[in-house]
Amino acid sequence: MEQVITLKKIFHRNEHRIAILFTFDDTINTVLKRIGASYSKTHRCWYVNYSKENYQLLKNTFTNIVIDTGDTVLKTNNNQQPALPLVTDVNRVQSPIAKSELQLGTPQVGNPEHKKEIPFDEKVRLQLMDNIGKYWVFKMHYHQEISKKLLTVKGVFWNKNYRCFMVYRHPTTKKTVEALLQKSPFFGTDYVTKDVSFKGEKVLIKPHFEDTTWMEVYVPNIHALHEVVKRMRFSRFSKPKNCYLLPAAPIVFESIQLQFEVFKVLIVFDLPSTYLHKKNLPNQKQQQLTKAKDTLFSRLQPHEKPLMEGMLNTLLAMNYSASTLDNYGSCFLEYLRYFDKQKPEDISNTEIIKFLGRLMQQGLSASKGHTMVNAIQFYYHQVLGLKAYDFKLPRPKKEKKLPPVLTMDECLTIFQVVDNPKHKLLLLIGYGAGLRVSEIVSLQWRDILFEEFKIHLKNAKGKKDRMVMLPLSIVESLKMYRKLTNGKNYVFEGQFAGEPYSSRSVQEIMRTALEKTGLEKKATVHTLRHSFATHLLENGTDIRYIQSFLGHASIKTTMVYTHLGKSAVNKIQSPLDRMVANEKQKKLE
Repeated sequence: MEQVITLKKIFHRNEHRIAILFTFDDTINTVLKRIGASYSKTHRCWYVNYSKENYQLLKNTFTNIVIDTGDTVLKTNNNQQPALPLVTDVNRVQSPIAKSELQLGTPQVGNPEHKKEIPFDEKVRLQLMDNIGKYWVFKMHYHQEISKKLLTVKGVFWNKNYRCFMVYRHPTTKKTVEALLQKSPFFGTDYVTKDVSFKGEKVLIKPHFEDTTWMEVYVPNIHALHEVVKRMRFSRFSKPKNCYLLPAAPIVFESIQLQFEVFKVLIVFDLPSTYLHKKNLPNQKQQQLTKAKDTLFSRLQPHEKPLMEGMLNTLLAMNYSASTLDNYGSCFLEYLRYFDKQKPEDISNTEIIKFLGRLMQQGLSASKGHTMVNAIQFYYHQVLGLKAYDFKLPRPKKEKKLPPVLTMDECLTIFQVVDNPKHKLLLLIGYGAGLRVSEIVSLQWRDILFEEFKIHLKNAKGKKDRMVMLPLSIVESLKMYRKLTNGKNYVFEGQFAGEPYSSRSVQEIMRTALEKTGLEKKATVHTLRHSFATHLLENGTDIRYIQSFLGHASIKTTMVYTHLGKSAVNKIQSPLDRMVANEKQKKLE
């Protein structure tokens, strides 16, 4: 191969590597794949691990090699090749790639000083997106130095969902960020202003005749006004009508008036005098069930709707939870689509078993397999009323997995790295009382019995109430937190007042804390519940009390923690350890 291959030492993924740079060539790419090289999107080049063996391999593979040390370029041939620079204290501080201007696709020609400088915005592929609310939005490829500096600027944060930077629209923030990005002007001058007025604009409120418990809210095509309605509780957008739907309750209408008052918007009230009623305000359970039902119906074909409607109506009539609606509904939909337009009554037992076997062959988990069997049996027995329907479905064998558990020291380490008082208290009460994530976020102040040092959990999993302990160590912290937040309903409120914290946010808090500790164990908020039970067992607590605290219907579920706790089993010595110890003893004698 006559093309010049340039080798350079780079620091990539916490280790030094040998970068292989050249103008694009499919043949060279194929050769590099064959010898085990990897491609780095960050440095836009191929690389191998930094070792003598890999350098020798590259030397034997390519005939025309150039070594770029950053300051000098050393040409080599097969007869004489200089070694790559050694890793010393000097070059460890700044690796050669930090000083290099060589990019993939720009071959080394003559003096390195004559090479064309590539602008920073082209290197990182800087891209300005549409504004979101009060933020400018832009994307760029990861840059180790600049990306970290951006996050230290006040008003700049990284959005993980959209994988982009969001910058508060302010002159000072604009100046600082543009200096870091080495591009000015990059953002516009549409700064956020506090006194915004849309005088003359109208918000129209009309009846929703399809369901009179809701009202239609028509908003002008102004982003700021749409953001106000979107953030209101129970708000949902109707695409067919191009409007927002909100509960037809007096308190909601008052909230609309207050929210739009600052914008000086005219509200046109086009509702009958008796249309608004407080009973139209949905509770959390109603909202969750409606959302689960609507989500399922949005996925259905016309011929599937009557069958699914019968399934969901029966589940609702029997007071099943929103998660059961979602799980059973999704399984039943998969069942219907496998048999296409065939009537469920005409499907034989053999065909159903074949369907289940196919799912397990595709890698379906045992728990999902059980849910599928339960959903099918529920439809035939409860919906169709065929309780004497003669078929027996095989159930997949369950995997006997032991849940992950953290030691007390590991739990303490996690709590210590959490700085936000609300987040720390949230994790402490989850561990100290052995609560599920759903129980943490739905916990209300009226459920905490401070005088009795107990927590009354209502309508928990399986629609069961239970009493659990309130840890004495966090009582004062809870009282202080309530005083500071002026809490009235939920202990841990979400983004908007009166709404519970989201389960996803709780899991994110735990994930971030785990990253900070550097623990290698995989753990979630539910792991704290497992740890609570295991530590109680290790402390000599009767397993019947632990069953009651956890809310388990069967003692068999609680018995799994006997396999996790420290016991006399830990003192038993392996025969291999005894053999090695005996051998060492013989040598000493």
